[in-house]
Amino acid sequence: MTRRSRAIAPLLGLGAAILLFLVSRDLDRFAQGGQLGPGLWPRLALVGLGAACLAKVLLERRTQPDARAATRPPLAPATLVSAVALLLGYVLATPTVGFPLATAGFVAAFMWLAGSRSAPALAAGAVVGPVVLLYVFVKLVYLPLPKGAGAFEALTVGLYRFLRIF
Repeated sequence: MTRRSRAIAPLLGLGAAILLFLVSRDLDRFAQGGQLGPGLWPRLALVGLGAACLAKVLLERRTQPDARAATRPPLAPATLVSAVALLLGYVLATPTVGFPLATAGFVAAFMWLAGSRSAPALAAGAVVGPVVLLYVFVKLVYLPLPKGAGAFEALTVGLYRFLRIF
């Protein structure tokens, strides 16, 4: 595969991000005074996508084809299937077990799947990641996240109170 052909997908991604960013301007017409508009998060994601695609294009220009292949082993199909299954499981479990618990499990499992075997690192990621996301989405942005059902809802509400989110 040539360097030019490897740049096509990131360039298409960059173009799509720019186009969707421009289209998302209409989302803010629904914003209420003094609140963040509904277009903020999609636009932030699109900026991240565009930046990642641009970085990929720039890195492809600087990287020799042989050096690139030698530094990154190919992704095993089983790992890819496991990652997709993990993501689907996370999406399906979140309404039942709630965002904090589902996210903690997802982060730890994904870190393990990515090769991390350090128990302290897995535990730190599983605790710090969801707590940071809770503060950002619930406390700062006022985005209601799934609390879970039954005992999981009580657990989530207790965690929110412990973290002084509400």
